[in-house]
Amino acid sequence: MYHALSSLYPRKLKEKYLALLAYTSLSVNPYRFLGFVLFFGLGLGVAGSLFLAILFSFSVLVSIPVIFITFEVLVYTFVQLNADSKGRFVEDVLPDALQLMSSNLRAGMTFDKALLSSNRPEFGPLQKELTLIGKEVVVGKNIEQALLEMTKRIKSDKLEKNVMLIISGIRSGGELASLLSETSLNLRQQKFVEEKVKSTVMMYTMFIVAAISIGSPMLFALSSFLVQIITGILSTVDIPASGGGGFSFADIHIDLGFIQFFSVMMLVTSSFMGALTIGMIMKGKPREGLRYAPFFVILSLGIYFGVRYFLGGFFEGLFGL
Repeated sequence: MYHALSSLYPRKLKEKYLALLAYTSLSVNPYRFLGFVLFFGLGLGVAGSLFLAILFSFSVLVSIPVIFITFEVLVYTFVQLNADSKGRFVEDVLPDALQLMSSNLRAGMTFDKALLSSNRPEFGPLQKELTLIGKEVVVGKNIEQALLEMTKRIKSDKLEKNVMLIISGIRSGGELASLLSETSLNLRQQKFVEEKVKSTVMMYTMFIVAAISIGSPMLFALSSFLVQIITGILSTVDIPASGGGGFSFADIHIDLGFIQFFSVMMLVTSSFMGALTIGMIMKGKPREGLRYAPFFVILSLGIYFGVRYFLGGFFEGLFGL
């Protein structure tokens, strides 16, 4: 059933999904996965919309597509983050793997044996790929083709560039051991520079976190509470007019529920935008920051309602709240 449901995806989206799933560490049938996501998303949309309709009288026709699309976006983002995480891990261990290959080549091994002897358990996904390449070469597959196919299963620009460099070295018949050793050294230097840049921009990250998780919720809590106080005071004040009639501030109505709803929505939105900004600063990819968004949302809303609760208790009875 799930396999049949996967055919309902638009062709281009389905192709992107399948290509992205190939990069992940998820051991699932991609077509069944797509069908399950579609089926579960529709079920969640119907159940969630009925829940919202009963409790808050939300329109079912609006809430079903909103919940469904939100779920699909979240799953797609999770798959992307999984693929990126796998790629980053491979990039971290790649210098060690290349150095080990270089040592094996200097010890007199052929390239395919040096490659197979370099698969260490601590290399994680890279170990599985090196083992798979070794098995494919043993059964007769071309080593260059096997290396190129590995880049289609790991989402990493660094890995792809280094694989192309290795293939060029194999074709040219050069000193492959020296090439791998120099490449490993360059990757370590590049990682050192990236870590140095990351520490430099840490101050900006801390400022963003403080602004969206502490500053914004405190300001929204104070402003919304101030509106509540002013509304309560003005509703009891009458200013006589010179024309004999009276002007009453009681005629001014401010929906406090809307003020709170607006504050909460702004805090949630700023939390997500801040998380995307941090992802761009720290990792170079905005979606890398989405993993921090739930923490920012919980922290900012906790501070918002906490400050309102404190102010309510402090001013209780003073303004008739």
